[in-house]
Amino acid sequence: MKKAFTMLELVFVIVVVGIISVMIAPSFQNSSLRQAADQIVSHIRYTQHLAMMDNKFDRNISKWYKHRWQIRFVQNITNGPANCNDEDYPNIWTYMIYSNMNFACPGGICDNNPNIDEIAKNPLNNNELLTGGYSNSICPDNSYNNQDNQSISRMRLNEEYGITNITFGGGCRSDVKYINFDYIGRPSNAFPKDSPYELPVAGRHNLLTSACTITLTDGIDNIVISVEPETGYTHIQ
Repeated sequence: MKKAFTMLELVFVIVVVGIISVMIAPSFQNSSLRQAADQIVSHIRYTQHLAMMDNKFDRNISKWYKHRWQIRFVQNITNGPANCNDEDYPNIWTYMIYSNMNFACPGGICDNNPNIDEIAKNPLNNNELLTGGYSNSICPDNSYNNQDNQSISRMRLNEEYGITNITFGGGCRSDVKYINFDYIGRPSNAFPKDSPYELPVAGRHNLLTSACTITLTDGIDNIVISVEPETGYTHIQ
């Protein structure tokens, strides 16, 4: 004889489902924060891929390792009179993937600032550069950018995802918001001063020895991205 559920059992199941839905709901309430983190994780992994495929070794340039691919986060975009209608974009958190590939480091000094031809192209659209805009280089609103060099709105994290702050911590310096990778994908948080394989010293963190944390916040919640030492494995905590 087949038994049916009793009313008490049905009520119990409904209560359990309700409790589970309440526990899960917070993870869906701030999907924008998670979407921003997922995007950044993907772009960090792509930066590592570029570094491993294009390690920038050049026997004719003594500081060749300073050309390595990196991902860099900036908050303010400022422009001179000839750029972007002389409009500044303060408090706009954005980031970019680039390499000082065309900069010969005269005197052994690299400026570490991206020119428009040093920014990686979007592999899904060659008309887009992997940046939300950068000072005196590429306009956030594309007002002065030609058709083949467009910035990407979703990389302006305030506008697209409501991100109000980004902090680096853990194995990364808090005052340097970029990560670069060497030819085997190892992450570092600063460009070595005198050789391509320097280990961390006081005030300078080169090859990571502990996980770098990147914390995104929207003013209410936050989410943490970790970049592991040696492997460069990037994940959301």
